[in-house]
Formats: sequence, C-alpha cells, structure tokens
Amino acid sequence: MSSKRRKPRARGAAVSKTSSGGTASAHKESGGGSRLAAAERRRVEKAVRKLLVPPGKRIRLSRDYDPASTGDHLRKRHAAARLAQGVELLAEQQDRLYAQNTYSVLIVLQAMDAAGKDGTIKHVMSGVNPQGCQVFSFKAPSTEELDHDYLWRSAKALPERGRIGIFNRSYYEEVLVARVHPEILARQRLPPATRDGNIWLRRFEEINAFERHLSDNGTVILKFFLHMSRDEQKRRFLQRIDQHEKNWKFSEADARERLRWDDYMAAYEDVFQHTSTPWAPWHIVPADHKWYTRLAVCATIVLRLQALGLHYPAVTPEHAAELQRARKLLQAED
Repeated sequence: MSSKRRKPRARGAAVSKTSSGGTASAHKESGGGSRLAAAERRRVEKAVRKLLVPPGKRIRLSRDYDPASTGDHLRKRHAAARLAQGVELLAEQQDRLYAQNTYSVLIVLQAMDAAGKDGTIKHVMSGVNPQGCQVFSFKAPSTEELDHDYLWRSAKALPERGRIGIFNRSYYEEVLVARVHPEILARQRLPPATRDGNIWLRRFEEINAFERHLSDNGTVILKFFLHMSRDEQKRRFLQRIDQHEKNWKFSEADARERLRWDDYMAAYEDVFQHTSTPWAPWHIVPADHKWYTRLAVCATIVLRLQALGLHYPAVTPEHAAELQRARKLLQAED
C-alpha cells in the first residue's frame, strides 16, 4: 500500500445550511437556523435508529422491516440535494479521519443480487478522496484462499488507520451462501469433527470475536443489509435482460438462485440475531427505492464518523516555529 501523502480532497456539492431532511449540516449556525439544524439532526438520528438490529433480537424481515419504506417526511424530489449534502459531510469527515490517522472504518455491504450495492458505493462515496478509500469485492475463494481459514482473505483486505474500507460482500458469505449451498462447505477442506450441526453457531462466535478485536484496535465497523423485496428483484432482473448495456450483469444462474429466496432470508435472520453487536451492529436498509437506500447509508456513516470527534492533528510549538522559518525562507526569495 502506498504511503499517505496529503492531496487536496475531493468535495461534493455545496451544503445547504438550512435545508430540511437528509443529513444535518455540521456548520455552526445562529438563531432559528441552529434550531432547525438541531431538529433536522434529531430526525436523521431517529431514522437511523430504526434501521438498527438490536443485539440478540430475533427478527423477521417480512414482518419487522419494510423494503419499500422511504422514512418519514422524505420525498424523492429532494433526494439529490440531500445526498449531495451528505456526500459533502462525508468528505469532510474522511479528511479528518485520514489526517488524524487513529481510526479506520470498515463498511460491510450484504444483499441479494440487484439490491444496489454497487450503486450505493458509487453514489455515497462519490465525494471522498480515492486515496483514503478502498473497495474489495469477494468472489468465490481461490485455491490459495481455500488453504486458509475463511477469515484470512478478509483480514488481508482490512483498511489501514485513516482509511475507509468497503467490503462488497464479505466474510458473511461464509454463513449465508455456504449455509444455503452445503456443497460449498464440503469444498473447504475442514476437519471432519468441525463440520457438525454447531458449525454456524461457532462461526457466529468467531465473527463476533474477530469484529470485537478490530473494534478494540480502532476499526469502526458499519454493517448494512440492503433489504429488497422479491418482486423488486424480479423487476430489476427483467430490466437487466431488456437493456443491452446491462446484459453483462445477469445470467441464468441468477434467476435460478431466486428459488432459494426463503432459505436466504432465514439465513440472514439468523445472522442478524447472532452477529448484531454493540461494537458491530447491523443496519437493515430498505432497498426497493435506490434513492432512499443511498441517503440512509450515507446518513448512517456520517453520523457515526461525527460521533468520533475527529480532528486535524494539533500543531506543536516546535512545528509552528518550523513553519515560520519556512515562511521566512519563502519570502526571502522575493
């Protein structure tokens, strides 16, 4: 990985200081403007809390989370401006994260096919400095990866301090796809004694311990499940067939995998119950409307980064004196 050389950060569109909805402005305001910003922030925080899976709670996706929800008091016509505001705030927080070099951020995205993971990454991260962000998509494991434990390839891809890492699918595939397709587990060359009925509970415990270790060492973990309805997936699949430029995204195998929808939902519900923890909570984000998915993910990330109290490194007296000497040297050139 290259060393961290400071470069001008990319920025999104200008932030509206008093616009309603979306992510609250981080800028100080006065009078009614500050009260509006505070009220706005409370609304956003309330909306984000609704996405959380309480640790240990047994949920039903079909009962507890509406994939078509767009939150309260939010309309699509305002989405672009509010996402731009959120992207701007995220860029500011990323700049501080990079400069402070204390924390790293790991964003885990899980979803059924066509739920919008790629688009969410593209739009939410559009304003951040690419130097401080990295994305990994985990496909079927290679021969080398199968010769290691299932967390090995993810551990190699973890973000450094000061960086944001995004896992487009993740080690959670090992308790989702591998559970729905037992033949995958058979190819992992595990000792026979470990392939009993307790393997999934053991893996949940191992994942929790892995994430606790990361959290204890400065990695902020944000896990998102983009919750799309089966009907919406069908609509998007048909769109991928009808639109030539999207044909490459689709195959017959994708359609066949829909036959296991209920198995996947059951596996996901088990994952949420056992691996949503105080240090690495799951957020279930409605994904039938892409514009809302992107707003919700962006707002969640911004609020979590703001809660860290990130700041630029303080200038020591010695460094301040060095800067003044540099000033004199530069001025002497005139």
